[in-house]
This record gives sequence, structure tokens and C-alpha cells, in this order.
Amino acid sequence: MTRARDLVAQLARNLQQAGIPGAPGDARALVAAAMGVPRDRLTLHLDDPVNHDVTQILGALLHARVRGRPVSRILGQRMFFGRDFHLSDAVLDPRPETETLIIQSLAGKYSRFLDLGTGSGCILVTLLAERPQARGVGSDISPAALGTARHNLQRHGVADRGDLVVADWFAGIAGRFDLIVSNPPYIAAHEMAGLMTEVRDHDPRIALTDGADGLSAYRAIAAGAAAHLLPAGRLILEIGPTQGAAVADLCAQAGLSGVTVLPDLDGRDRVVAARLT
Repeated sequence: MTRARDLVAQLARNLQQAGIPGAPGDARALVAAAMGVPRDRLTLHLDDPVNHDVTQILGALLHARVRGRPVSRILGQRMFFGRDFHLSDAVLDPRPETETLIIQSLAGKYSRFLDLGTGSGCILVTLLAERPQARGVGSDISPAALGTARHNLQRHGVADRGDLVVADWFAGIAGRFDLIVSNPPYIAAHEMAGLMTEVRDHDPRIALTDGADGLSAYRAIAAGAAAHLLPAGRLILEIGPTQGAAVADLCAQAGLSGVTVLPDLDGRDRVVAARLT
């Protein structure tokens, strides 16, 4: 009789032999998914017998992972700031580093905010869920991405406070906000080849790079921020770890004040924050 723990061990060996990093954790996630149990409850089911249907499902999941598809893409979901988010091929896979932007946003007050380039909606949903009185607007140039964001707004019960609009940065955005946030595409074109294959081959290119120097989005956002912020309103941007000085300078040139570069938990520059005075 095959038990769940046997599948976990065998799958981990298969993934290790295929050169997949983090094989034990991936094995547990895939076995839990094949069995239909929450990953954090798998320990309670390790001695459960598994039937042929589970092993067939697991075989398909293993095939996808060995071919390089990330576990989050295989399962169609990613945990971010304590919540599970639905993923599609139209959106960026949320990264833990982006939680730095969330923490900085929550450090101040906001009642109406704008998330430029919302993608999966993970930032939009999180800021709404953490502040039950707030309203937010999520914009994206991709209608398909907005479809994923809409799914996540509904999934987390905040759709009545979150609006979605098709927009190219500030083009198509009306009104002013006390908080504007964005995690724009910031990978320079020449850096794309050096990305991990799981990122380069599975995240949408439009969400990764501007096809130029990685600063195009910041130029557009900095230039339009003052016209869309309320007095004392904040602008908070995720950046690449080498872009702090350049993005801070763009914000200062646009007339924003209190420009600060903030690190993530690994000590790398991750967020630029500024304010309209």
C-alpha cells in the first residue's frame, strides 16, 4: 500500500535528480495538491493511503515541475501577506519582497488609494483588506490581468471597495488619492537574460521589463504623481535593488518631498517613498 509519505519521498528524489532547487518543499506542495488537502495540513495525512487517481494527478504535476514551471504556476495560486491569491499567465507571480511596499503603505493613513499596474491585484486586495474603510483603484494596461485581479477582489471579499480600470499608468486615471503605489516592470532589457528561467520564461514579459533601461515606468509615474496626489499624499514604489538613487532623483525632480529609499528584509534597496507637500 502506498502512503502519502512514500509519495513525498519519491517525488523529492525525482525533483532532486532533475536539478530542481527546493525539491523537498516542492514535493510536499505537489502531493498536498494532488490529495486535495491544504499544504499546512499535509503532516496529518502522511500515513493516509493514496489511490491511483492521486498518483496520476501527481504524475502530471511532476512533469510540469521538471519542465521548469514554478509550483505557484502549476497550482495557480501564491501566498502573499498571509492570503492566497489566484494566478494566471497574464500576471506577475507575487514576490515576498513586495511585502516591503505593503508594510510601508500601512505605516501611514490612507482612505482612497491607487495601485498602478495592479496585475494579480495582490497589493490592491491586501491594502483594502488591511484597512476596511479604505477604497482603492487598480489599473493595468492588460484586460486579462484585470480579470485575474477581479477574481482576487471577489475571493477576498473586497470587490465592493475596489475598482478596476484599463489604463497606461496615469493615462485614463481621474481624481486624486492620498496614496499611490506601484510595482512596475523594472528589469532592464539587458538584464533579462540573467533572470532565473522560472521568472523569465513564465512571468509575462510586459510585467518584468520596459524593454529599455528599466526606468521608463518610474519616469511616467513620477511625472504624473503630483497631479494625482492629494496634499500630503504619499507615493510608494517598489524598485530593483540598484535603482534607489535613480528613482529617488526622479521623484525629487518631480517636486515631491521627503524622498526616502527603504530596504527589504535582506537589506537591499526595495522601496522609494515620497510625499506631496
